[in-house]
Order: sequence, then structure tokens, then C-alpha cells
Amino acid sequence: MKSKTKYFSLFAMLGTLALILSGCANNGQSIYQAPTSGPYAWVFSLFGKPIQNIMLAVEHQIGGTNGAGWAIIIITFVVQLIVMPLRLASQRKMTTQQEKTQKLQPQMKLIQEALKKPGLTQPQQMQISQLQMRVYKENNMSMMGGMGCLPLLIQLPIMMGIYQAVAYSKELAASSFFGISLGQRSIILTVIATLLYIIQGYLSMVGIPEEQKKAMQMTLILSPAMTFFISISAPGALALYFLVGGFIAILQQLITTFIIMPKVKKDVAKELNDRPLKVVVTQETIDNILNTSSSSSTTTEDTKNLHQDLRARNAGKQKRPNNSDKD
Repeated sequence: MKSKTKYFSLFAMLGTLALILSGCANNGQSIYQAPTSGPYAWVFSLFGKPIQNIMLAVEHQIGGTNGAGWAIIIITFVVQLIVMPLRLASQRKMTTQQEKTQKLQPQMKLIQEALKKPGLTQPQQMQISQLQMRVYKENNMSMMGGMGCLPLLIQLPIMMGIYQAVAYSKELAASSFFGISLGQRSIILTVIATLLYIIQGYLSMVGIPEEQKKAMQMTLILSPAMTFFISISAPGALALYFLVGGFIAILQQLITTFIIMPKVKKDVAKELNDRPLKVVVTQETIDNILNTSSSSSTTTEDTKNLHQDLRARNAGKQKRPNNSDKD
């Protein structure tokens, strides 16, 4: 459930970006004319116009036909360098959570198996489900995991800004990068960017337990698929942004996989050796809930039957004729 919520949030944010870009492209304005009203005008004034000015300044400074492309690369590197510490911190937190969660699997399996038992009453299901919250809470862990969406949120305005900067500038729309148009859709840049995120996804699976790999397999599809969808729907400038971001994502993943993860695993092992996780759920805990609930249900049913029997007896007495009255 936790991983599904995370993937849904990621898909929703990327889908929102695609919708915004689509709206920008079909807002009724003539070509190269920036929007003057509505939310797209607000986005352009805050992000699109400043990025457009930066790209034009860098392009003129560098000169040549590839100036605009280098401007996008520089902007991407700056943004990614700002976001990378947040991503690495998030990865470290998520890895720590995964390592501890792995140690809680015996307790989680007891809960999952108990919920599969046939004939559970609603109170029993609620009590058993609440045990999962107790396991996390008493071990100072979050059920939401350690993966945050802040890095992606920071990049959203930059993506929209690059799109608008090129879409509403005749000079930038006509520019190219090593012969690839930045103002038109680029299959080449889209395919390369998508492949880079596929590589990054496979690197993220290195050193992950098999159970967690199954839960994370959606990442192998979702991120590259959304990269392809957005890149192919936008000018080559945005695809170039994703392409450069893909290289940096691979670098970040290499740091995470071969530097952060081994250190985190070592630190977590030492921490758990000094302060073991609390055992909140045992088979006895589950049995007590099932037995107590069953006994309560039986007692309630017996009480109900007793009341019905008493009412039936009272009704019978009222119908019986009174012999004293006849005498």
C-alpha cells in the first residue's frame, strides 16, 4: 500500500506537468506570443521569462549554433546540483527505513497471515490491522517510508520554465544543438533520455532484497515511461533537460548504490545490535485477539439468545388463563 501511494503520487505530479505543458501548447496564443492572462501567464512571468533571459544571455555569451543547448545544460546542472543533496539525503533515509523494515518482516508476516484467515469479524480485522501501526510507532518508524517528493517539486517549475522559454522565443525556437532542433520534438533526445532512466532504474535494484525488488519493479517502468511521454510531447529543449538529468541521475544512483547503501547497512546493523527493534506482534498476540474476539462474540450471542428466551417465556405467561379469576 505504501509503495502504491508513492508511485501514484509520482505519476500524478508527472501527469500534472504533462497536462500543463499540453495546455501551454494549446492556450489559444499565436506562435511565439507569450500568454497574457490566466495561470499560464503567471507561470511564464515567474519561471518562463527569467529562464528565457538566462538562456538568451548564455547563448549570446557562448555564441555559435549550439549556444542555447549549452545554456540548457548549464541550467540543468545547476538545478540538479541544488537538488542532489536532497535526493541523497532522501535515499539515505529510505535505505535506512528499508533495512529496518526488513528486520520487521517476521512480525509483518504474522499480521498478513492473520488477515487472510477465513471468518474474521470486522472488529478482529480492525485490531489486527492496527497492530501494523503499533509495530512502526513503537520502533520510531514511519509507514510512509523515506522517499520524499521535494526534489521533483523543485524541478517542476524549471521544466515548465524551459518549455515556455523556448516556445515563446523565436530565437530559441529556431536554435539547435549539434543539428538537433530545440524548438521541435526530437525522437533522438527522447530515446536517449528514456534509456538513461531505464539504466538508472536497474542500478537502483542492485543490492536490494528480492522481496523489495518486487515492490519496486514499477519504478523500472514508471519513470522511463513518463520521461518518454513528456519528452515526446514537448520541444527538444525539454528532452535535452531530461537527457542531462538522466546522466546526473545515474551518477547519483552510483553514489547511492556503492557508497551510501553499504554505509547505511553497516550503521543500521550496529544500531540494531545496540538497540534491537521491539517485538510488538507474536503468534500469541494474534491468538489472543482471535480468541478474545471469538469469546466476546459467543458471549454476546448467548446473551442475545437468553434475552429472546426470557421474552418468549414472558409472552407465554401472559397468554396463559388465570385460574383464580375463574373460581
